[in-house]
Amino acid sequence: MTPIERAKNIRCVIFDIDGVMTDCKLYLSHDGEEIKAVNVRDGLGLKLLMKQGIEVAVISGRPSVAMQKRLEYLGVPHIWLATEDKLPAYEALKAKLGLVDAQMAHMGDDTPDLPLFARVGLALAPGDAHRKAKAAAHWLSEAKGGDGAIREAVDFILAAQGIET
Repeated sequence: MTPIERAKNIRCVIFDIDGVMTDCKLYLSHDGEEIKAVNVRDGLGLKLLMKQGIEVAVISGRPSVAMQKRLEYLGVPHIWLATEDKLPAYEALKAKLGLVDAQMAHMGDDTPDLPLFARVGLALAPGDAHRKAKAAAHWLSEAKGGDGAIREAVDFILAAQGIET
């Protein structure tokens, strides 16, 4: 099945944070506070998915107060942070939404994302993802994580479903 055929079925997209929503860098202040940069076009992409009735979720292995606030501001309804084993959160989300694997997509960038890549109908990765994530993905963005990769993935999914952005 081609990535376009896979994208036509998607009703929920799950995103990782570090390396997908961000550039995979942690900026640390002198007191240990983390600061992350995000791309506003990626945020718009999340809103475009939700506007079309496609569920948006985040499952990330690391906690982040800043990202929790950003995701709440954007209206993302399903957020799991500090979740190293992503599969239980994935199963809970899928059951809550009444969806099947083929209707789920996940955008990740490294080996912790591989268990979800093996399950979802559409596995997406930024252009600068780890080689194992790239090899397992059905679709790769040209953009890097934190630099428009999410918006590019959103445009791809919506275009496959006949929706112009």
